[in-house]
Amino acid sequence: MNLELSDEQSAARALASDFVDREIVPHAAAWDRAESVDTAIVRALGDVGFLGLTIPEEFGGSGGDHLTYCLVLEELGRGDSAVRGIVSVSLGLVAKSIHSFGTDEQKHDWLPRLTAGTALGCFALTEPGTGSDAAQLRTTAVRDGDDWVLSGTKIFITNGTWADVALVFARTGGEGHRGITAFLVPTDSPGFTARPIHGKLGLRGQATAELVIDGVRVPDSARLHSVGKGFGVAMAALAKGRMSVAAGCVGLARACLEAAVEYSTQREQFGKPIAGHQLVQELLADIALDVDAARLLVWRVADLIDRGREFAVESSKAKLFASEAAVRSADRALQVFGGYGFIDEFPVGKYLRDAKVMTLYEGTSQIQKLLIGRALTGVNAF
Repeated sequence: MNLELSDEQSAARALASDFVDREIVPHAAAWDRAESVDTAIVRALGDVGFLGLTIPEEFGGSGGDHLTYCLVLEELGRGDSAVRGIVSVSLGLVAKSIHSFGTDEQKHDWLPRLTAGTALGCFALTEPGTGSDAAQLRTTAVRDGDDWVLSGTKIFITNGTWADVALVFARTGGEGHRGITAFLVPTDSPGFTARPIHGKLGLRGQATAELVIDGVRVPDSARLHSVGKGFGVAMAALAKGRMSVAAGCVGLARACLEAAVEYSTQREQFGKPIAGHQLVQELLADIALDVDAARLLVWRVADLIDRGREFAVESSKAKLFASEAAVRSADRALQVFGGYGFIDEFPVGKYLRDAKVMTLYEGTSQIQKLLIGRALTGVNAF
């Protein structure tokens, strides 16, 4: 076992760190207040190659392995989780699904645009009545000649108001997961409406939407994978997506640590920097341990994927631990800052708000525990 990064991986991490410090960190607080990141960041992410990681160059991607992808996602998470989410969804959930399950025509049509940042994708799975129980989704797709007609509503869709293509999961058959099919739906299709969701606790800069799909007609060539295989597409995407979330959580927790260390060495109480007080050092040590442990869990998932091994359970473990660790780290960092942590002039309040949603989306912490428990026992506890 060798945990030393290659020259290429180290260079990618350095590139991402510099990009984040230059293009994201100075604007994160303003984007949070405005409830929208500057959309120019999308093209910038494409220009630097971050929207094409792990996608082959023949489709416009920048290649690289999944560990490199995680290194970049960690840095983006350190800068602003709202920006990390753009990449995790458009690349991690949509572009990678097209690469894994799409036809050559679909790959050549969508991947060059998605990897360049001239187009964005959103992942339309969650519905108002079906979150964790995605197999019971109610959006329908009815065959009409050579076309499909889709109708339904999706909720909490990241990139929803910015996306050019939505990976929509709809029911084409009977009940349960075997009746679900995936479709690549252009968001400018007649009958497709994206309504922004404002007033979120965290990830305020991210474009989150409700999608209303009212009789949207797409050709059969828009179908991704076989009829009835959509649930498998979704679960495959989420298994890797949980690694993306976990990598971003490592970055978020690391940002908490860096902010807390800097503040604690400058802020004085009782005649000395608060870093000189034992219980403050305990808070810092606990954050540092969570950062390192979460990172190692993420790296294990990336290594398994790159070696072609099974990784779904390990991805659930990484997502569960890293998301909860991000919440703990932000809470501890806020404790170090004291009352100043409640003022958005300082970043830790935003970190805490952003961290909490990580325990909810792409499978709640409770769902991850059930998946891990089922793997251990062979018993489905749902």
